Amino acid sequence: MEEYRIGPWDHLEGTVDPGIVLEQYVPPELEAIAWKVAELYEMKVSDMTLVTSKPDKGGAIWKMNTDRGPRSIKVLHREPKRSLFSVGSQEYLVNQGARVPSLIRTKDDRLYVEAGGKLWIVTEWIESLVQASKIDLEGAAQLCTGLGEFHKLSQGYVPPFGAARSTRLPRWPKYYEKIIAKIGWFRDIAQAYPELSASSRLLSIVDDYDRQAREIYEKFKLSSYPRMAAMGDPHWGLAHQDYGWSNGQMGPGGIWIIDLDGVAYDLPIRDLRKLITSTMDDMGVWDLTWIRGMIEAYHQANPIDRETFELLWLDMAFPNEFYKHVKEIVYQPTLFMETELNGILDRVLIAESTKWQALAELEQDKANYVPGHYPEQEAAVLLPVERTERVLEGQELPMPELLPPAAMVEPVTTQPNIIPISPMEPVAVLPLIETGQPTRRIAASRPRRTAKDKSQRRNAKALPPQRNTKTRPARQDVKVLPLARDTKAQPAAQDAKALPVAQDAKAQPAAKRRRKPASSQKRSAAKKSVLKKQAAKKRSVQKSASLLKPAVRVTPPKRRTKPDRSKQALKLAPKQKQKTSQTKKPAGVFNPNKNRAGKTTRVRKPAAANNRKAARR
Repeated sequence: MEEYRIGPWDHLEGTVDPGIVLEQYVPPELEAIAWKVAELYEMKVSDMTLVTSKPDKGGAIWKMNTDRGPRSIKVLHREPKRSLFSVGSQEYLVNQGARVPSLIRTKDDRLYVEAGGKLWIVTEWIESLVQASKIDLEGAAQLCTGLGEFHKLSQGYVPPFGAARSTRLPRWPKYYEKIIAKIGWFRDIAQAYPELSASSRLLSIVDDYDRQAREIYEKFKLSSYPRMAAMGDPHWGLAHQDYGWSNGQMGPGGIWIIDLDGVAYDLPIRDLRKLITSTMDDMGVWDLTWIRGMIEAYHQANPIDRETFELLWLDMAFPNEFYKHVKEIVYQPTLFMETELNGILDRVLIAESTKWQALAELEQDKANYVPGHYPEQEAAVLLPVERTERVLEGQELPMPELLPPAAMVEPVTTQPNIIPISPMEPVAVLPLIETGQPTRRIAASRPRRTAKDKSQRRNAKALPPQRNTKTRPARQDVKVLPLARDTKAQPAAQDAKALPVAQDAKAQPAAKRRRKPASSQKRSAAKKSVLKKQAAKKRSVQKSASLLKPAVRVTPPKRRTKPDRSKQALKLAPKQKQKTSQTKKPAGVFNPNKNRAGKTTRVRKPAAANNRKAARR
């Protein structure tokens, strides 16, 4: 039976019992895995209650009552490598003293369990958590203070080995370009459905938001963002990416931050901007007192500089809220424009009437912040990375800086290092220099062999391995001459003794004769084998070439060879009849075929031999 693979179950809508909300439902197979994962921890679970789920992504969280107190078990819906980045960040923040739930380790001392193709974690359950007040500025200020503490303690985080590096720090320009492009889509969709009443209304305002987005983006290009982003991911730390009134709650000691699944490297004020603009959207009016109070509360926990404040202002001025509310038109244009678009446009336009007045006054507060130190430096080269998983689409990772063009690279003038070579290794020996210093062997880099080199190498004769000259230093009073295979061609100097270089070991005195090492013998045997194969190949080529010649047969002249008079040759030579008339015997040698008068006599064969000869006939 195959293992159940966890995935979205929003396609089950309409197949489950009526009245069941998918956000409060998980497939039975997923709940069975949750019980099995809980068995890997040092605890006894009495009951397990589903808190919430994400049917469109495949995530869920349960509250467990155990003998160790209340705990939560959660399946992280992202790809395991991406989830490992979040698990590592949560453990890092706990060690830094941040108010985030602690991870419970398994029986074998691990921070997570992988099951069903996803990562599972178990954390402590904080019973006393309550939402901060939304009706006054004090609750909003507490939420901003907790966010600033979280950002400051996350600085310096480095993900564990094997985790996918999740960063949105270099993505700000792409984010703005995406929104500008989709605002253009809103215009095209409205023009495609002119019969709907909301279409004409959307067309009347979409050009204004398009102009706003382009103007803010041009100002963003002139900001300090490139120098700030060049400081690197660990310098800025992590952003929550989904921070709000539900994920930041009051508890023991202050604000506790939960649901760290989507943390990523980013400029921290992106979280602060989302919190401020969403609060203004909920209020329906841009209140400058609330905005300043929230920024100041954050600044007390995590100080911001003038450049950071400028980016915060630009990000608030960008039409983020308009895009967030109207983007659903892309998925179901007709239904969305008939049922929801008019009400959304009323809400957006009311808030828009007070937005620019508040931002104009807020821009004057820039002088209250100290300029930051962001030196001019070349930012890392960013290349798009293709990703197969849905949750990481569109992200980019910083790549190492590219080398300058070849024309700009200065030539290397350093000498190569001299590497000692073992006497057993085949090396290229360079000529010796006439100095009084001991000789040294330098291993030259092996060049690439060409077809011509290979043919020359096949036709070359096998030479005996050269001796190691490194272990035999030259005498101080003798000039060292270059090595030569033929010592006769290299005369010795009159005022110096030439070093004897002999190819044949037998020419050396018996006392200095040394036995070849086994490796040299193996190499000699290998060379002989190669030469035999090459000779056989050459003969086969000649034979095939002879078949292509004309049928006229030319008899080559016979070569005169000396007869082989060795004993072995005599034994293997075929027997030939000797002519007794031409055979000469030396004097004084007994010849049984001649009588005393010197005449040759015929020796009769035995009768048995004659009978066998007759039988053959």
